[in-house]
Amino acid sequence: MSMIHSTAVIDKQAQIASSAQIGPYCVIGPHVVLGDNVKLHSHVVIDGHTHIDEGTEIYPFASLGTAPQDLKFGGEESFLKIGQRNRIREHVTMNPGTKGGGMETVVGDDGLFMVGVHIAHDCRVGDRVVMANNATLAGHVTVGDNAIIGGLSAVRQFIRIGAFAMIGGMSGVEADVIPFGLVKGERAFLDGLNLIGLERNGFTKDQVKTLQRAYNDLFSDSGTLEQRLEQIEQNYDGSELVLAVARFAREKTKFPLCQPSSRKAA
Repeated sequence: MSMIHSTAVIDKQAQIASSAQIGPYCVIGPHVVLGDNVKLHSHVVIDGHTHIDEGTEIYPFASLGTAPQDLKFGGEESFLKIGQRNRIREHVTMNPGTKGGGMETVVGDDGLFMVGVHIAHDCRVGDRVVMANNATLAGHVTVGDNAIIGGLSAVRQFIRIGAFAMIGGMSGVEADVIPFGLVKGERAFLDGLNLIGLERNGFTKDQVKTLQRAYNDLFSDSGTLEQRLEQIEQNYDGSELVLAVARFAREKTKFPLCQPSSRKAA
């Protein structure tokens, strides 16, 4: 039998793994699926078509799967999918998708979402992502694996945050952040590479030096962005990390790339 506190309110249609733990005063809706060893502390609300995979731990007053905060949402059947071994702290909110964004919000594995984090409708968050206290993602944001988003930061709709990027605390992110980039500021600007993150994640000194040279070339004053991208693709064709940055830059859609403070967005 699942370890369920007597005060929890759980719809009979919910699918609860036998190893799940549900604490006092939690409320679970009819379309919720909780995997093996999911643990809910007290006062957690999970509603909508929400699937939470094994080993994820959710702390008091988190609210997951309730209706998106989008005036266009018409009650359509949309989904919130949360992966394995995430730690979702107090007062975190995550909303499902909408018709305008693919109908699902997806959160990967092994993330840490600190107090007051908000992940809005149709976001896609990768693995091992850390979002510090009160960091917020507006709708349709994409966050790459191993990214860190500092406390009280806000990311506007449709922005892309690359893998291993670092967003400094209290930053307003209004442009796409390249993989391995470091941004900061009230209106966030690119402040180089996330060198500490690269070191902590085991990248070699040679890899980091190559990335730094490519970064300087990409954000130099010479030529157009297209010309600079072609240059680094030719000059660093043996570096998968540099090529990942180039691919990200070429995939930009609604918004420009976040730039160093001395340059305009490109």
